[in-house]
Amino acid sequence: MPISSAAAALPLQQTTLAIEWLYLAISPVVHAPFCKGQIMTSTQPLSRRHTLKAALFAVAAATLTVTALPAVAAPVANIVGTAVGSADHTTLVAAVKAAGLVDTLSGKGPFTVFAPTNAAFAKLPAGTVDNLLKPENKAQLQSVLTYHVVSGKLMAKDVLAAIKAGGGKAVVATVQGGNLTASVMDGTVMLTDSKGRMVHVTAADLDTTNGVIHVIDGVILP
Repeated sequence: MPISSAAAALPLQQTTLAIEWLYLAISPVVHAPFCKGQIMTSTQPLSRRHTLKAALFAVAAATLTVTALPAVAAPVANIVGTAVGSADHTTLVAAVKAAGLVDTLSGKGPFTVFAPTNAAFAKLPAGTVDNLLKPENKAQLQSVLTYHVVSGKLMAKDVLAAIKAGGGKAVVATVQGGNLTASVMDGTVMLTDSKGRMVHVTAADLDTTNGVIHVIDGVILP
């Protein structure tokens, strides 16, 4: 089987095919038969040795160790679908639904979302989340959530490049209209909101079909 055919039939992980080493000397009077490592002499014609050499190389090629590189899986869900699939973001999903932002964040985008975890929402003063989820506070909730959204797809490398270009800080405009300031502290990207509160990016580059999600450990407020 050609190597290309063998590789196509392999699973994504490394597959090793068993080999027995076949030795072939290139001296005009020496060759290695199909025994294990034993060199024998021969007075066969040169053309016969070349035929044997070709056959041995064909066998070796068919039994090489082949490593198929893992495919990079394409994202299969949008921002909302990805959040829905995360057990750590049920509060965020509930807030997005209450704010009527499901269609917006399911749209073409692309968007960059800084997504607070359930634990991040739990750090807010008691009753804050329940109050924000009330229908009469929908506009306020929308303002808070869109403050976590940036237009465009900003991967971690883009954020770090902007911080470097800005001399240690990068100001990022949010969909809400306010700004966030990104910086690096002890090797971790930090976001500072308009009131000076700081949160950490704990997971980056969660790719989606309409943007990217970066997980944060606090809720930022406009």
